[in-house]
Amino acid sequence: MTHLSVEMLAADAAEPITTAGHAQLGIAVLAGIAVIVLLITKFKLHAFLSLIIGSLVLGAVAGAPLDKTVTSFSAGLGTTVAGTGVLIALGAVLGRLLADSGGADQIVDTILAKASRKAMPWAMVLIAGIVGLPIFFEVGIVLLIPVVLLVAKRGNFSLMRIGIPALAGLSVMHGLIPPHPGPLVAIDAVGANLGVTLALGVVVAIPTAIIAGPVFSRYAARWVDIQPPENLVPERASDDLEKRPGFGITVATVLLPVVMMLAKALVDIVVDNPEHQVQKVFDVIGSPLIALLTAVIVAMFTLGRAAGFTRGRIAATVEKSLAPIAGVLLIVGAGGGFKQTLVDAGVGQMIMDISKGWHLSTLLLAWLIAVTIRLATGSATVATISAAGLVAPLAAELSTPHAALLVLAIGSGSLFFSHVNDAGFWLVKEYFGMNVGQTLKTWSVMETLISVVGIVCVLLLSLVL
Repeated sequence: MTHLSVEMLAADAAEPITTAGHAQLGIAVLAGIAVIVLLITKFKLHAFLSLIIGSLVLGAVAGAPLDKTVTSFSAGLGTTVAGTGVLIALGAVLGRLLADSGGADQIVDTILAKASRKAMPWAMVLIAGIVGLPIFFEVGIVLLIPVVLLVAKRGNFSLMRIGIPALAGLSVMHGLIPPHPGPLVAIDAVGANLGVTLALGVVVAIPTAIIAGPVFSRYAARWVDIQPPENLVPERASDDLEKRPGFGITVATVLLPVVMMLAKALVDIVVDNPEHQVQKVFDVIGSPLIALLTAVIVAMFTLGRAAGFTRGRIAATVEKSLAPIAGVLLIVGAGGGFKQTLVDAGVGQMIMDISKGWHLSTLLLAWLIAVTIRLATGSATVATISAAGLVAPLAAELSTPHAALLVLAIGSGSLFFSHVNDAGFWLVKEYFGMNVGQTLKTWSVMETLISVVGIVCVLLLSLVL
């Protein structure tokens, strides 16, 4: 991923589109976020349109000329889509190949066959972590719901004992680990190193997923003791396939882009010479675009052909994977536009000025900002993008590890307390057959645990790095 957008942000921020004071800017930010929340929750307007309108309101209240506000929004949207759009598309293709080939089912069935009853919640968080690595949270839920329901029913488990670990594994991946859209945009915005962020993200994700998953599921199962709803078990992709790829090759394919990106990070640390030929080679190999593109091409053979897909079937699978992400791309792009409007209005500089007198670390401040936007808008991706734009100026003086931790602090904050303004809340509620109160006591508490444990791990790491 290119970091040109970060340099552009810095250049644009040098000449704000408004000369409003801190009080007026603060009111403008609140007004912009309030409009977005109101339009999404009250008027059920699509987040893409809500973010556009919220950006215009932000600029207007801040006293910026309308044409400059539109230019800022358009530049942010274009930069964000250019930086992450291709990666989101490649991730969607890889996820669809994993699902349609039966590779995801192969991972699930193999792990479950080797797991004892006592280890089943731990197996579920492991499955979710592996499956959730290359795919979106919503797709992960759709993939894992049949497994969760079947395991709970077959083993006579409380649905929460099996479901919460799966949801925790998916959610942690979604919020903390690239190539998911939120972390990718945050890495780009603050100028963090992707490989270092990925490595530290795994370090933070493991204890976070364990505490919010298998450990918390014990209590969630006591608070909400429900059985799997009979009518919600959908068909699995591999039920109609004559054959499917093996476990080892499937896991290797899923982990291939991660290994490539981590290899680049390792070479950067060991060689530490941008002019060295080896580092130049790994800079290409380990770039997210090349890593994901390689994984997609490999998956066409290791997953698609292994499942007996013809060339036409593989082409159709790729085509099917792209249509559902149009909405994601638009929301991510509009979130980038809102972020750029915030930056160009001088909000980042305002936060720097105000926070100088605070005795809060940059990491904790970033987490609190992401928490606030998450609670207000209900979107983890919008919270990540907006918070990253606001705190980007604070990252200028940070070391490489601490810039990566800043991304993880933002990601942790973006997962705080999912409630009724979050589409994920309703998705979990409906799939698990719960009422609103039960969903709040389980899913919402789990998301809060992920957020809090995540920031605690980030702050602990900051003391030793």
